[in-house]
Order: sequence, then structure tokens, then C-alpha cells
Amino acid sequence: MGLVLGQGIRGTVYSENGTRLPFASIVLRNTGEGAPTNDQGYFEIALKPGLYDVVAQYLGYATAVSTVEVTNNWAEVDFRLKEQTYALSEVVISNKQEDPALTIMRKAIAKAKFHRLQVQEYTMKVYIKGTGQLSNIPFLLRKEMEKEGIKANEAYTSESVSILKFRQPNVVEEQVISIRSQGEENQTSPAPYIAASFYAPNVNEAISPFSPAAFAYYRFQYSGSFLEGDVVVNRIKVTPRSRGERVFEGYIYIIEDLWALHSLDLKTSLLGFQIGVKQLFQPVAPQVWMPTTHTYTFSGKFFGFAGEYQYLAATSEHQITLNPDLLVETTIIDEKVDKIPDDLQRVNRKNPALEQLSEAENMTRKEFRKLINAYEKETLSERENAEVIAERYYSVDSMATKRNLTYWDSIRPVKLTDAEIRGYRRDDSLAVVEAAKRSSEDSIASKAKRKFSPMEVLSGGRYHFGKGKSAGFYPNFSRISYNTVEGVKVGLAGFYRIERSEKMADSTTVFRRSWNFRPEVRYGFASDRLFGTLDIRRSVTRGRPGYTWGITGGSFVFQFNGDNPLSEHVNMAYTLLLRQNYLKLYAQDFVEGYFFHRVTDAFTYRTRISYAQRHTLENQANFSWYRANNREFTDNQPENIEAPPEAFDPHRALTWKNSVEWRPGLKYRIRNGRKYPLYQSAPLVNLSYTKAIPTGNTLSSASFDWLEANMEHGFDLGVSGKLQVNLTGGSFISADRVFFPDYKHFGGNRTIFANMGVASNYRFMDYYAYSTKSHYVGGIVHYQFRKFLLTQLPMLRFSGLRENIFFNYLKTDHSPHYWELGYSLDNLFRIFRIETGVGFENRDPLRGGIRLGIASFINIGN
Repeated sequence: MGLVLGQGIRGTVYSENGTRLPFASIVLRNTGEGAPTNDQGYFEIALKPGLYDVVAQYLGYATAVSTVEVTNNWAEVDFRLKEQTYALSEVVISNKQEDPALTIMRKAIAKAKFHRLQVQEYTMKVYIKGTGQLSNIPFLLRKEMEKEGIKANEAYTSESVSILKFRQPNVVEEQVISIRSQGEENQTSPAPYIAASFYAPNVNEAISPFSPAAFAYYRFQYSGSFLEGDVVVNRIKVTPRSRGERVFEGYIYIIEDLWALHSLDLKTSLLGFQIGVKQLFQPVAPQVWMPTTHTYTFSGKFFGFAGEYQYLAATSEHQITLNPDLLVETTIIDEKVDKIPDDLQRVNRKNPALEQLSEAENMTRKEFRKLINAYEKETLSERENAEVIAERYYSVDSMATKRNLTYWDSIRPVKLTDAEIRGYRRDDSLAVVEAAKRSSEDSIASKAKRKFSPMEVLSGGRYHFGKGKSAGFYPNFSRISYNTVEGVKVGLAGFYRIERSEKMADSTTVFRRSWNFRPEVRYGFASDRLFGTLDIRRSVTRGRPGYTWGITGGSFVFQFNGDNPLSEHVNMAYTLLLRQNYLKLYAQDFVEGYFFHRVTDAFTYRTRISYAQRHTLENQANFSWYRANNREFTDNQPENIEAPPEAFDPHRALTWKNSVEWRPGLKYRIRNGRKYPLYQSAPLVNLSYTKAIPTGNTLSSASFDWLEANMEHGFDLGVSGKLQVNLTGGSFISADRVFFPDYKHFGGNRTIFANMGVASNYRFMDYYAYSTKSHYVGGIVHYQFRKFLLTQLPMLRFSGLRENIFFNYLKTDHSPHYWELGYSLDNLFRIFRIETGVGFENRDPLRGGIRLGIASFINIGN
């Protein structure tokens, strides 16, 4: 008889005292299939008629089994689970012997990579349900959000059913069969959670208790054992040596002799948000256990919003292919407590690891870890794309968003609660309203047809004309400012773009060609001068590799430091409010041609040749609201010990600059067939050579040769911290005539506002005092601690606060040793950074102060 509607088993799982147990695991011993209970402890499983052994499991409770006969109706079965009783070893009581948890964990850690590599590939069905609700909304926004249908303490639910495939070393394919959620923007994917393994050293940026370095981060305590079926399960308490972010706390359950996970109940935090994770494992093949029920909880507060999100995943229909190289089950000997046989096998580095694995019946934990590490290196070296560390393929069935309620009722393994049903009714009503709005207008067509709005000249806007043609304005509010050279300055920049793109034969690589025309003008009311430039650029890319060439020219105003270390608006605030004009400008009439070629993601070549006639500018405006202490504005000509007066004379410069960018050892990830570089995985090395060629009257023409090398990299040291370095060295190997715009300038800062990149600029150095035309060497070093001074307090670590120190150094041929030492608080209120420090010349303090910035993890503009 086939499966019919209204036929199967259903019931509720309670504790012994009658409390409902949410997300308990219900497994059918006959078939291996099952489902979790909902957050009210209720479950329903549609089944064909027959006898079934139904197993109910919940962390911290003893497993219960009931035999149920299914006929043509629902069979009702409730479970009352007793709290788990644990047998404690006598050695725990004795102070003369170490805690049994230590040898259990040493063996489990030794076997961790074995268990991670044990399954060659698998396929399974995944049901995922996310339920979230805002528990608090700021008062000022509450009414506005209620108009959008969003209220506090109302459930917002999303569901999806996927087929998830995994194959070693890290390839995940997910096909979404069905999705039901609020609107179409919530594309929740279970892959990052389901495919993550606690056998890996890190789990979502947190140190796993099975990491090789776990004993440096955790204390382990034996909390007893229990018998389940034919396996003994050890309960291990996990306590961070230093509580805070990116470490776990709770319990893990480890199977004796197999040293594999049976279940876990852990919590951690990230950026101040509390995260809880529970996993319950089931045997899916002989000696192979995998998690079949996952529960994640997220909670936290951010700018007056408070919310909770619950994420449940249930896996079924497992198809497993074991790694044929790892079929031998090795007995692990802990050399610290076990007797070591004389004839015990040891790793021979001269022989292939694969050969030794077939004979690895008994090994010490250290030797076994060496052998598995050697095996992994051998297999990775044989891969064709060894630089690819992760592959993800994600697709959505064309019917995924069109499934009806009957379908969901039949496939859903977790019955919805009343609150979730009400939430779905509300969300479905909102979706109907939004669909009606969208049906009356096509968003792309509306953009193409919309009329010109005068305000978009300032705010920015784009207008489409079809066939890849578009034009518009950049945000020009940002081009309105005030400085002492131009007075009130206004600017206007726009663009005209022609683009053609098409997919290549592999269906993932895009062949894109474009022309870009970018005019810009600026006018200063005090100087009464109009400047303008035009940039014409041609770009051709095939995927990510490609080239760009173009020509630009005109008459324009520039900062002496071409890296623009000072924002025009920050300078305006200091000029008007404090009567300090740090911005120093010069003008040039120029024409420049350039060519950039990104050969690969790891290697880019750039060349540019320019001819310019330059001249200095004088202050034309003297207005400021600050009048105290008779403070006067400084000249527009920067002070510099190496720059004689003639360095600012009108001159010509014909320069040719060549540079290469190289990222040795760059790693990649693949997403739906497209290869994406992971730039943080490799250092960035820059090498450049600039040649100034004399023209005409050599006394007023630049002539020099300049070499420079730079290296930037961030070293992620796990939860211990993060080190970022930026090292630079260079030399003017000939300096016949170097005018000030061509000096090597360094990223200084004299304002209270910190730069975005923590390893990009000096904190207290003058903008031009150390500019040079000689030899130079410098470095910016920034270290972020997990625990330092204030973060000794767990409360502050859990809030996401980070403490940092920085050390910056610079030396040129003609300058004293300049160095800075400072301290900062990062992620303050999850968005700000505050720094304090002092800059020195040799041993003498020069200046110091406080700098305010944006939290470093936001990385805007980097």
C-alpha cells in the first residue's frame, strides 16, 4: 500500500517533568530516516503502514525507543525522556591522576582530520527552517516599520529544501528544490552551516575544540559517560581558558574507541552576537557518524534593535561514499598514559603516506597525526587546481518559489507552530501587495524611461538609453567645499558609458568591452579660476583578466601628495572652525596616456606616460569662523627640509612610470564555476620605476630615476589576534632635478579623524615635512589582540571590543628617525574606533593625541 495523506506517526516529546523538548531528534531505526520536533516538541512523520522502531533523542536526556504500528491513520506516540545519568570514573576523584578528558581529547584531536577525510563524498536532502523576530525596535522607527508590516515579537519564517552534495577536499553543490520566505530577497542557504565540520581547526571563525591548538584555548573536564546502544559516549565539558569571542563553551560528546563526535552543545559569540549550536550525530555507515539535526540560535542588539534568530536543519536520504584510502580503523595510543609497544609503527617520511595508512593498526596519537597530515599533503599536491581552497555551486529549481501549501505540508519534516503560521499569512499578504506593485511597472524599463531630475546633478543619477548606453552624474555634493586657495569651490563630474557584454563558451566567463568618457570641472570663487579634465577609457575583460587603456588631460588642481591623504571636507571643517589649512594644492596642464594589464589575479602590470606644465598656487581666501589667538593660515607652499625654493618653481615634467603588482601564493574559491581570488590569502608586493625625461630648457624640466618596493599583508593568527604590516622602501637613484610634486610623499595626518585602513597611514606625522628625494624606508605595523588590557574582562570581549597597538616608523637620508607608538579600541559600539598615541623624532616626543575612526572590520574604501 502506498503512502497516503493522514497516515504515519505523530506526537510530542516531553521531559520527565512534562516540559516540551524543542528540536528533539526522532529517528526510525528501521529506515534511518527521521525528523526533528518543532519548538513546541511536536513531530509528524508520514509513513506507509508497518511496524517502526521510533527513537527519540535529546541532548542531556536518555534515549527512548518505542515500537509503533502504522495503519491507515495517524499513530499517536508521546515520549517522556529521563535526564541522562552519567557514570563517573574513579580517577576523577583522585588528585594523583590526570582528568580522563585529557587523554580522550588527545585521541579525538588526533583522529579529527581522519574523520574529516573519511567520507570521500556524500549526497543528502536538507530541510532548513529559519525563524526570526525582532524583540525590540527603536521608538522613533517603530511606526514606520509597522507600516511595512514589521512588528516586534512577530515570527518571520523562511523554509527551504535542498539537495546537498559534498566531495573532498571542499566542494559543495546545493540545488534548492523549494524556498518559502518573506519576499524574494531572503536567499537563505544551509550550505555554510551544514557543510561546516567541527573536525576542522576553525568553524565560522571560531577555534574548534578539535583544533590541533585546542589545548592552548580550552580546558577539558570529564563529566561522565553513558551507554547508548552498543557504544560508550563520553561527556566532555569545554571551557575557554579566556572567555570571549571566537571560542566555544559547553559540552561535546565523544564515542569511546572511535573517538568521533556523538553530539555537541556549544555556544560562542561574534561581533557581540551570541551564537548557540547543537548537533546530533547518527551512524550513516559502519564506523561513520554524521550530524543529522542542527540547531543554531543567534541573538544580539544593534543600535536599539534587538532580535533572535533560530536556524534548524534536518538531513535525510544520505548517500555515502567512503574514502578507500582510510578504511583501516587505527587504534590510537596516548603516549602520555598508555604503554607503548616496542614494535609500534612509526611514520617513515621516505615512503608514501598512502602505503603506510593501509598498515596503520596501532599508532601513537602524534605519529597518527603526522601520517594523516602527510596523506593530506600528498592528495592536495596531486590536485590539478591546488590553489583552489573551496568550490561552491548553488542553483535554484525553476519551481522552487512556486510550490503550493499542499506540497509544503507533505514535505515539511517539522510542523509549523501557530506563531509561524500567522507569520506566513502576514508575509504572504505582503508578498501579494508587492507583486501587484511590481506587475504595474518593470524596474529596468522605468529606469530607462525616467525623466531627468535637476537634483540628481548633485545627488548622482544614471540614465539608460538601451543597447548598453548610459550617462549620468556622480554625487557632486561631495565636490562642494572650501579651502584657502580657491575659497568656496564647486565641482561637477559626469560620465557617458557604452558597454557590450556576452557570455563565453564556458557559460560562466563574461566577455565585457566598454568605453567610458568622464568629464569633470571645478571652479573656485575666490581664485576665479575654472579647471577641467576629460578621461577617455577603454576596458576589455574576459572574466577577471583583461586590460585597460586610455588618455586623460586638461588643466586641473591636485594635492602635492597624489594619494590624497586629506579629505577636502575634513580640511574645510578645520579651515572654517579651527583656522588650520592643511590642504596644499598645485595646478598643472597635462596630458597622460596609460595602459593597465591584469594578466592574472596575482599579477598586474601598469604603465603610464605623462607630460605636464606645473605651477604653484597662492592662498586667495582668508575667511574662518575661528579668530582666537591671532592664528593665521599657513602658506600653500609646504615646509620641507629637503625642498629648496626652486622646488616650487614653474616647471615641465615628462614622466614614465612602470609598476607591477604581485600576490605570490594567491588562493581562490569557485562559485558556480567562476573563480574568485581571496586577496587576503597572499601578500601584495608592489614594484615601481619612474623615469623623468628632461625636455627643452633642462633647468625647468624634471630629471630623475626613482625605484620603490612595497609589501602589504595581514597575518590572521586565529583568535589570538591579527597582524597587519605595510613596509616600504625606495630610492631616487638619480635626482638631477626633482620638483616638489614628484617627491616621495608619505601618508600623514594632522586631524582628529583616522584613516580607514589601520595599516595605510601614519597617525600624527605632518603631511609634507618628511617628503624626500633621497633614500627612505618605512613601515606601519598594527596588531589586534583578542585579550589585552580592558578585554581581560569577559563582558567587554563578548561585546565585540578589540584592543590594538600600532608602531609606525620612517627614516629618510635627511630626516631624524620618526616613529609612532599607539593604542586603540576597535569595534567600539560595533562601529567606531578610537586611537591614542605619540609621535617621536629620535627620542623626543613630537606630537600626539586622539584619532577617531570607523571600526576596522567595516573596511569601507579599502
